[in-house]
Amino acid sequence: MVTKMGEMSKALIDCGALQFGDFTLASGAKSSYYIDIKKASTNPKVLKLIARLMASKVSELGYRPDRIAGVVLGSIPLAAALSLETGIPFVMVRKEKKDHGTGKLIEGDLEEGDRVLVVEDVITTAGSSIAAIATIREAGGVVTDVVSVIDRQGGGSENLYGAGAALRPLVKASEILEGRV
Repeated sequence: MVTKMGEMSKALIDCGALQFGDFTLASGAKSSYYIDIKKASTNPKVLKLIARLMASKVSELGYRPDRIAGVVLGSIPLAAALSLETGIPFVMVRKEKKDHGTGKLIEGDLEEGDRVLVVEDVITTAGSSIAAIATIREAGGVVTDVVSVIDRQGGGSENLYGAGAALRPLVKASEILEGRV
């Protein structure tokens, strides 16, 4: 029997998301492997699997969030897919204000006191997640959990804990890499 984590790992490998070489991560760290989650989130079969597994994580939380939040750009397909899977509306969190249009940092409806689940593609140090959480909290949202496709195990879980949120990954990098490095 294939576990949920095994199913996710296999899907990521099969779609070509796992790559080996010399890479610089968003955190600035160097790595001998890269998980190109965009290859996964632009593949309808893999995106559907991610949404299904994230919906399962949502049901394990013990509460139903009022909103799902995706950080522009990489997490938006994940937030939209999870929203379709669960029926929970989503918002998009920008990293910086645009100098045109409304200039909002959060696109979509967010009410004071809304419980917001942040979704991410890959977490290494969780810097962008922590910034998004701060933006959501400043707007009146309540964030206690972050669901990611992958935890690269680079301190992100601990950093999120320090920011008052729990990381709930679908799979850890060590599980994907098992037997491959």
